[in-house]
Amino acid sequence: MSLPQALAARRPIDGGFAAEIPATWMQGRTSYGGFSAALALEAARGLADDLPPLRSAQVSFVGPLAGEVEVRARLLRRGKNASWATAEVVSEAGVGLTATFVFMGPVEQSELHLHEVPMPAEVIPPADAVLIPERAGPSFAPNFERRFALAQSSHKKPEICWWVRLKEAEGLDPMVSLLLTADMLPPGVMPLTGPVPISSMTWLVNLLTPLPQTRDGWWLLRSAGNYAEKGCSSQDMAIWNADGTAVAVGMQSIAVFG
Repeated sequence: MSLPQALAARRPIDGGFAAEIPATWMQGRTSYGGFSAALALEAARGLADDLPPLRSAQVSFVGPLAGEVEVRARLLRRGKNASWATAEVVSEAGVGLTATFVFMGPVEQSELHLHEVPMPAEVIPPADAVLIPERAGPSFAPNFERRFALAQSSHKKPEICWWVRLKEAEGLDPMVSLLLTADMLPPGVMPLTGPVPISSMTWLVNLLTPLPQTRDGWWLLRSAGNYAEKGCSSQDMAIWNADGTAVAVGMQSIAVFG
């Protein structure tokens, strides 16, 4: 079941909606983080018809989410340019995810222009990149097409860079689709550890455009670990479209059990 299908089957409840997390979107005993965050964003978007574009998301992965979940959102503040909303995803086990979203319109009088998020050097175009097998990785992986964006090297470093394309995005709001995709990569430190149990704890995403667009559905995702000690890892993240324009940057805190 795709996210559009899960949203079509949701049922309204007080303050939000109830939805089923499909088995195909699970990661171990919990939902894939991008799926849960996308549910939260969808609830927040439903608070008002005239919300400005999403510009920032702060997500905490509190506990496991599986089966039927309840997603509720509320408006914290509605300002002249910016609006803040909070959302919560709850299952029988309790709160699994909390999020704060900032929606902001343009400040037309601003004269500040800065675009310093360059695409990594020597990126291989999607058409020439090596395909990652569909069944390689967690159970939610077949929902995406993935390709290695950098040449493989025997020198291991805490960086993962892939081209990623969501297979079923029709009917999704572009921001919901991007948030669903943005958490796709394994932790940046994974090349140093091999496959070990991990758990995302917090995730910050800043959107660099009010309307993310790309060619043929491809996004370039990069995760780069900058710290790992006693099981706690921090990483920087970024997303570019197929033309090399940065559309999002972020940071994530991850527990690494190995």
